Amino acid sequence: MSAGPPPQNHPPPPWEVVLLVSHHLDPKTLAVASCVCKSWCASMSSDNLWKPVCASHFPSLSALQSTHPALPYRRLYALGLAAARCRARAPAKPHLSLDDLTFVVDVWSQDLHITTMSKPGDEIAPDPNRLFRFELVADEERLSAMEIMDHVRITWIVALRGWKAVFTMMECEGKASFIPGAEGWFSQELPSPECCSSATASGLVADLKLGFGSRNVTGGRIKVERVSVGILSMSRWRYASMEDGLRYLQNFLA
Repeated sequence: MSAGPPPQNHPPPPWEVVLLVSHHLDPKTLAVASCVCKSWCASMSSDNLWKPVCASHFPSLSALQSTHPALPYRRLYALGLAAARCRARAPAKPHLSLDDLTFVVDVWSQDLHITTMSKPGDEIAPDPNRLFRFELVADEERLSAMEIMDHVRITWIVALRGWKAVFTMMECEGKASFIPGAEGWFSQELPSPECCSSATASGLVADLKLGFGSRNVTGGRIKVERVSVGILSMSRWRYASMEDGLRYLQNFLA
């Protein structure tokens, strides 16, 4: 009795092949495969496929699924990828420049006006490290003498060229020991660009220092010779870059 023909091993259908190798596909290939048809979309969007992918690339987002079970892992991966691309994208160059600005600093002692120092940006020497930090040196004829006191009121305003807009960087009162050669340091947290209310924090601080003359003048009085101003980042506690400072200001001035 002759044996029948050997059994033929039929290859599995293409969709089964895809399912067999789907666990080895990268996220981009999985996303492309899910666009083939409805059945592939359902198969390639399975949490079984996307859970290890999401856990590998964005472990912090992967943990959200335990508290929000309705969120599929494919969606969580997409959210993480979009956030990563935003972080990697270089911020747009500010369209403001230092030359567009004028810095005005007023110093009062109670009801006595001590000095006003106003400097257009094109007269201010940029910081060599491209930081938003400047020193405003008073013209000799504008030097104002003040008594050695411990209470002053400070206002720092930045104005757009032609006084088209103004933004108050600092308006505060404070105490300091003003002696020849010393510095009076003041700071105030800046509002968020999304809101002009100071109740909404930006993570930035307006920083201002008064520099006094190195010698006593007649009557036991000293002079405000210079004012140093800048924007500090609270998270890094260093001065913001020139671009970041200008980018912040254009939210209020431009």
